[in-house]
Order: sequence, then C-alpha cells, then structure tokens
Amino acid sequence: MTDTLTPVLTDTWDAEGSWKLATYEAAGGYTGLRTALTRDPADLVQLVKDSGLRGRGGAGFPAGMKWGFLPPPDGGPRYLVVNADESEPGTCKDIPLMLASPQHLVEGVAITSYAIGCHHAFIYVRGEVLHVYRRLLAAVREAYEAGHLGTNIHGSGFDLEVTVHAGAGAYICGEETALLDSLEGRRGQPRLKPPFPAVAGLYARPTVVNNVESIASVPGIVAHGADWFSSMGTEKSTGHGLFSLSGHVTRPGQFEAPLGITLRELLDLAGGVREGHELKFWTPGGSSTPLFTAEHLDVPLDYESVGAAGSMLGTRALQIFDETTCVVRAVSRWTDFYAHESCGKCTPCREGTYWLKQILHRIEAGAGEAGDIEVLLDLCDNILGRAFCALGDGATSPITSSIEYFRDEYEAHLDGRGCPFDPARSTLFDDTPQAPPALAGAGGH
Repeated sequence: MTDTLTPVLTDTWDAEGSWKLATYEAAGGYTGLRTALTRDPADLVQLVKDSGLRGRGGAGFPAGMKWGFLPPPDGGPRYLVVNADESEPGTCKDIPLMLASPQHLVEGVAITSYAIGCHHAFIYVRGEVLHVYRRLLAAVREAYEAGHLGTNIHGSGFDLEVTVHAGAGAYICGEETALLDSLEGRRGQPRLKPPFPAVAGLYARPTVVNNVESIASVPGIVAHGADWFSSMGTEKSTGHGLFSLSGHVTRPGQFEAPLGITLRELLDLAGGVREGHELKFWTPGGSSTPLFTAEHLDVPLDYESVGAAGSMLGTRALQIFDETTCVVRAVSRWTDFYAHESCGKCTPCREGTYWLKQILHRIEAGAGEAGDIEVLLDLCDNILGRAFCALGDGATSPITSSIEYFRDEYEAHLDGRGCPFDPARSTLFDDTPQAPPALAGAGGH
C-alpha cells in the first residue's frame, strides 16, 4: 500500500537539517523559481490554472482562478498574503510543513509574487508556534542571502520583499478578511464582501490570499509541469495533499498522497485503529466538517466525493475516534472551542454558539431536558447560512451530523441522566499516563 504515498512536499522531511536551504537546493529546490523568472507572468497564472491546483486551506477554490481575479495593473502595489494561521482542532499540516521544509513555502511565495506582479508578500503565521515563526524567519533570511529574494532576483529585474508576521492568536484570523484586518493592526474580524480581497484586500489594494500548502505546491508545478501535477489525484481534484491522521490510530502523523485516496488505505498505512478497538466516527476535514462513520471508509477523499457523501474535504484533518468515545462529549468540546473563538461581530454566531455550548454541557452532565435535541437542531438551523463568516456554519456541522448518525446516543444521555461512557476509556492510551516527577526549581541541584 506504500505506493499510494506521493512524497513531494514531504520528500526531504527525513533528511538531516531538512529545514536548511542547502538541503532544499540539493533536492532540486529553487529550480522552479529560476524557470519562472524566464517566463511571462501571465503564462504562470495559466500554468497553475491548467494544473487544476485547488486551494489547500479548506474551501478548495481553484488557485489559478483566484490569481486571475486580480484587476489589470494600475501602477499601485498589489500583495500576496499567505494564510499560515492554522488553528482548527485536529488540523496540523501547515505547521509541520513550515517546520520541516519552510523553503517550499518561500520559493512558492517568490514564484506566486512574480506571477501576480507583487513586490511585497506577507506570511501570517500563528504567534503561539514560536518555533515555526523562528524557522520561517531563518528560512527567509537564507533566501535573501542566496539571492532568491530581494532586489533584482537572479538578474531578472524582479524585486520582492517578504515579511513574516506573527499573529496574536485567534482562530477567526484564519478567515481571510479577518486576517487582513489583523495584518493592518486592527481587531481581527471578517469584512463584508464584496469587495473581495482580489479587488480591495490588504491596505485596500488587490490581494491574493492563499494557504501555506497551496503556495508550497507551486514550485513543483512550475518545475515539472501542469500535466505532472494533474496526473495525480482525480479529474476535478488533482495533485497531492497532506492528510493528517490523529486520535485513536496506531501511527498518527502526516501522509502525503494523491487526492482521492480513501481512509481505509490511509489507515492501512498508519497501522489501523489502535489495537483491540474499532472505528466509530471520524472527521474528513477537521472539526468544522460533518462527521463520517465506518460506512464512509471507502469514500474517495477528494472534494467532489466527500461533498456528495455529505461532508467537506476541508483541511484533510482526519481525527479518528473508536468505540470508547462519547460523541456528545467530543462534540461538546469542539463547540466550546467555537464559542470561545467567535469574534462576536454577528448575532447568530455570538449568541448561537453560546447556547449550543450550554445545552451540550447540560446534556452531557445529565441535566438535559426533553426536547433538547430539537432545540440544538433549531439553533443550528438559525446559525447555518446566517453568520457573517464560515465559523458559525462550521460550529453547526459536528452537531447536526452527530445527531444524524448517533441520535440514540444523545437520547441515552437524556434517558440515563448522564453520559453512559467511561471517560477514562476514551483517552488515547489504555493506561492513564503518569505525570513526570517534579523538576528541581531554579537554582536546585
């Protein structure tokens, strides 16, 4: 089954000093940039369109089409902003990529900037991941010193400045317009659209906002061609992608494979669900996507197939839960997160996530009331499609889908006046791990 893996972005992750420029260049890094600088920028935009690359941040919008939405040059600046504010529960692909091979992203930034006529690009990274922030700063510094960034890059006449910006820690800043407000120094809250960022984005100028993995995929497309990229994946969901497996799986981690692979195949690669247990439910694209169950093991993990099955491919964050897990408890934990991260700008999300949280808490605690399930569904119906951005919609997805597949479990909480599951059994380990011995304090011997 290992032939289903496609090491492109992950090809050098196991190399010594994989994050260093010398390691990246030894594996063919920056070949794409040198090639791109000899071509017409419009040809590069068309190349990315032809490859079928779709945004790897969740929505799956065609990247080349997004680039093509920029208006004709008017003599003013235009910007590229890389969304590296990865923070949804279970989503963990961009941070490992930036940590293990940041030059993939830096080269992608240079190529994309050249293609869209940008001379100042920004990488907005989550401030809490300080180790990643430092590694990106070092990678950008190395690229400047090697002439891959800066003035007159490789004698082409193209100039590019790259700024790595650390956000202050807010899930809402993963929404592209909230990210732009944060980058401008304002409170991170979604903007009303239109105008879209392509017309009036950062500093009210034309802006492309793309996910880390999307931009990191560009150098390979330029170096090897659109046909090479589209030969992987499916007809409408082309290329390779990082699939993050976590939870009750024997070997959790990142698996780079063509889009269209199934969870059954990925579980084979990861050693299956932990020994002695069986799959109960899982998320195909992070905690904001509708849940799947064991009956969806063979659904191809591409945008169309996952959508047709009732969920979203999202960030390909596959969280695996076995039969020991209380679905109400899991959904309640996720809802706590969305209620906490709501920016409060719109009433449906601000008030709706608060009440969803309260009702789920009382159901799990055994204080639920008859009709609570219907109230949950009614609240979700009043949030879905009515919130200012996708956070509200995402908060409803695990609730409505879990009630669809596990309504009997919700009813058992109500009838039995509490959770029928033993929380100790739903941990990732059969034995509760012991806390390490206390370390000596400062100045201790």
